Amino acid sequence: MRKFENNVQLLKYKVLKEVAKSALNDSLEKDILEIQNKIIPGPKPETRCCIYKERAIITERIKLALGGNPHNDNTIEVIDIACDKCPIQKYSVTEACRGCIAHKCQEACPFDAIDFSGQKAHIDTDKCKECGKCAQACPYNAIIEIQRPCVKACNANAININPDTKKASINDDNCIRCGACVYQCPFGAIMDKSSIVDVIKLIKKSNTNKNYKVYALIAPAISSQFTYAKIEQVITGIKKLGFHNVVEVALGADIIAYHESSEVTKELDEKKWMTTSCCPAFVTYIKKNYPELANHISTSVSPMIATSKLIKYTDPTAKTIFIGPCTAKKSEINEPDLVGEVDFVLTFEELQALFDAHEINIEDCEEGVLDNASYFGRIFARSGGVTDAIKHVVESNNLEVDIKPIVCDGLIECSKALKLAKFNKLQGNFIEGMACKGGCICGPTSLSHGPKDKKEVDKYGKLANETSVNEAIRVFNLDNLELNRN
Repeated sequence: MRKFENNVQLLKYKVLKEVAKSALNDSLEKDILEIQNKIIPGPKPETRCCIYKERAIITERIKLALGGNPHNDNTIEVIDIACDKCPIQKYSVTEACRGCIAHKCQEACPFDAIDFSGQKAHIDTDKCKECGKCAQACPYNAIIEIQRPCVKACNANAININPDTKKASINDDNCIRCGACVYQCPFGAIMDKSSIVDVIKLIKKSNTNKNYKVYALIAPAISSQFTYAKIEQVITGIKKLGFHNVVEVALGADIIAYHESSEVTKELDEKKWMTTSCCPAFVTYIKKNYPELANHISTSVSPMIATSKLIKYTDPTAKTIFIGPCTAKKSEINEPDLVGEVDFVLTFEELQALFDAHEINIEDCEEGVLDNASYFGRIFARSGGVTDAIKHVVESNNLEVDIKPIVCDGLIECSKALKLAKFNKLQGNFIEGMACKGGCICGPTSLSHGPKDKKEVDKYGKLANETSVNEAIRVFNLDNLELNRN
C-alpha cells in the first residue's frame, strides 16, 4: 500500500481506487454496494463507533467519487454523517485559571457572560458573543480561543456551524473552492467531487486515441509530487493510463506570462494597479469580497486554459484533462465563459488512485520525455514565480512598464493587499495572488503536504530545455489563440 500522510487521505484514496477499478472493469453498477464492505471488512470498527457508521461514510464518499450531488454547483461538499460535531465554544477557561480576586475577565466582559463558582471562572455560552475581551484581560492567559479545524482553515469565512446539530456546512456565497477545509478536516468530513469515472469513460471511448486524442495537462506543481519516482517515469505512467500525450501546463504559463506582460504594459497606466489571474480561488475571492475591484484583475485566462486552447486549436477534436493539486480548478472549468475549454480536472490524489487501479508502478516505468516549457513557466508553481516570470518577459522584451510587484503568499496576505488597494494605499501596482500559502505546490489535494522548498521547484525549472519565455513560445502563433476572458 502506498504510504500516505494520514488516514483521511488513505481512506479517500481507497475509495477512489476501488471506484476506478470497477469503472475500468465495467462492473461499477454491480460492485457499487460491495465497495463499502471491501474497504471496511469488520467485524471491529477501525475509526468510528461501529462498522455500520464507517460503511455509511464510505457510501457517501463513493457518491462524491461518482461526481457528488448534481444539484450542488460547489465542487466541495460536506459529508454530514462524517462530521464529528467538534466543540464550537470559541472561548474556554483552562486549568490555568487561578480564581484570582481581581476578576479582570469578568470586568472586561460587556455581556455579563462570566461568573465564578468554586473560585474558577466559567463562561456562559448562551450569553457569550465571542468578542475575546476576557482572553485579553486574563493575566494568566487562562482563557483560550478554540476554533474548529475547518473554520480555522477557511480564510474566506465560508464554513458555518449549525447551532442545533453542531454540524459544519459550506456557505456557497463565500466559498472560493480553495479546498483548505478539505485537507484540514481531521475526520475527512469535507471532500471534493471527483470526475475519475468520467475520465476513465472518456479514455475508453477514444478507442486507444483513434476516435479522438486525449491529452493530460500536468500542473507545474508536479515537481513536488510522486517523490518515490522520477518525474520522467511519472510521464510514462500517465501515458500508460491511455493518454495520447502529456503536456506541461508550464507551457501555458509561459504563454500567459508573455500575454499578461503585454496586457499590464497597455492597461497599467489607466488602471493604476492590476492583479494576476492564474489562481482561480484568488480571482473568485476578489469577485465575491471586493467586486468593486474586479476590473483590476488581469483578463488573461489561466495557464491551464491557455494550454488547452493551444492543443484544441491544433487538434479541434482533442480532449484535455488537467492534473494538479487544486480543487478550485474543478470549478474553473465550469465557469460560463470557460465551459468546454478543458474537459475534466483530476487531482494528484486521483492520479495516484488511477495508477494503482491500473496496477502501474511508476517507479518501474522507463523514463519519458517532458520538455514543453521554460524555467519561468515551471516556477509558476510556487509563490513569487508568476512575478519572476512577468518581470523576466518585461526585461527581455524591453517593455515600457514599471512593475512594482506585491507577492501575496496565501489568502490572508491577498486580503490585506486588496484592503489597501480598496483605500488607495497599495504600495505597489501589481498583485500576485495565491490562495494557497506557498503557492500551487501546497495545494489541498497534493500527495505530500509537508513543508515545500521553493528551491526544489527552481531546480525542476532549471531542467527545462528552454531558458526563456520567448524561446518556449517562439514556434507558436499566439494571434490564433483567444487568451482574454469575456
